Amino acid sequence: MNTLEPAIIEPENRRDSLVIIPMYNERENAAAIIDAVLALKHGFDVLVIDDNSPDGTSDIVCGKMSQYPGRVYMIERSGKLGLGTAYIEGFKWALDNGYGYVFEMDADFSHNPKDLELLYMECAEKGADVAVGSRYVTGVNVVNWPMGRVLMSYFASKYVQFVTGLKVKDTTAGFACYRSEVLRTMELDKIRFKGYAFQIEMKFTAVKCGFKVTEVPIIFVNRVLGTSKMSSGIFGEALFGVIKLKLDSITRKYPRKP
Repeated sequence: MNTLEPAIIEPENRRDSLVIIPMYNERENAAAIIDAVLALKHGFDVLVIDDNSPDGTSDIVCGKMSQYPGRVYMIERSGKLGLGTAYIEGFKWALDNGYGYVFEMDADFSHNPKDLELLYMECAEKGADVAVGSRYVTGVNVVNWPMGRVLMSYFASKYVQFVTGLKVKDTTAGFACYRSEVLRTMELDKIRFKGYAFQIEMKFTAVKCGFKVTEVPIIFVNRVLGTSKMSSGIFGEALFGVIKLKLDSITRKYPRKP
């Protein structure tokens, strides 16, 4: 993998929270989402994982790195290598740099940046190890999605709950905060899925390791700018992957929460 990683951060320049934002062809959203995160009262840093976007996304991020020195970082990868591998690489970088709270977030404003502070408080003040920005914990809080997609996502989470026994209602949610202890414990190199199933596997593994996973209600808004990266292969991985995940868990010995 041809990866260009940012330098290690000196401890005196580090905040406690890092927001990881994978990007591919997000030139319409890249600058605005970074500005929105950095405008929040709580001091979040941003790490962009760019998969060699041909539309110039990385150039925009570089501009933000100059505008916000020590607040914005980027890992540039050789091509589209999957959402799961992007987050795993970002998680490892966050741990190497000593962040206490690590966030997953989409680049397209489907996740409201202001909700980052709610997820942070859930972990930092209310005792959660993983806080999930949930579309379904208080009903169905989705805006501007076609009804077919809403139903597919909702019942996919119900299916995952049934197969795995997870109590999390939004199992495929891609908006979350992890305490660093969770990521250090769960053996990131053994996380195998890349799409929706990656999000399921992360939550399932956190629970198996003994961590407390809670849900915070959010409103999910379909992207306005740019193109969705969803594909039928992602749904297929989730459909069959959760069965394998459950079967493998019967014999796997999970590391336990310290």
